[in-house]
Amino acid sequence: MKSSQIEIVPYYSTYQIAYKSLNIEWIERYFKVEAADLKVLDYPKENILNKGGYIAIALLNGNPVGTCALIKMENTPYDYELAKMAVSPKAQGLGIGLALGQHIIAKAKELGAKDIFLESNTLLGPAITLYHKLGFKKVDHIDTPYNRCNIQMALLFKQD
Repeated sequence: MKSSQIEIVPYYSTYQIAYKSLNIEWIERYFKVEAADLKVLDYPKENILNKGGYIAIALLNGNPVGTCALIKMENTPYDYELAKMAVSPKAQGLGIGLALGQHIIAKAKELGAKDIFLESNTLLGPAITLYHKLGFKKVDHIDTPYNRCNIQMALLFKQD
């Protein structure tokens, strides 16, 4: 499959169902959906976009197959959180996760971020490998709303 068939676009409300269902699908495959998940999946405009964040949608032949959010963080040492990254099982292996990650990193830099933080679980081996490939390194834990989180990582941007 040619990468030219993959397009990363900003979130619009027409993508709400795909944004939520893609994330629910992967969470339920490995864990339980938590209140913190539903807060940003049910109300992305109020809890991400209106607070200075951003959501990217990956389209394959015009159909949403992936998503990733950039959440503006408050009361933490980090500027933004990379969150809610999901790729449909039907579209995995096409480089969509990498494309979403690179897009989100570029967007964070555009927004003036000094760093990006993320939370995950080591059970998700391919995701952890992807985060390392993107330049994320393990960091000490800060408070998390997620029971499933057993690893936190950060990407620090070089300052000029």
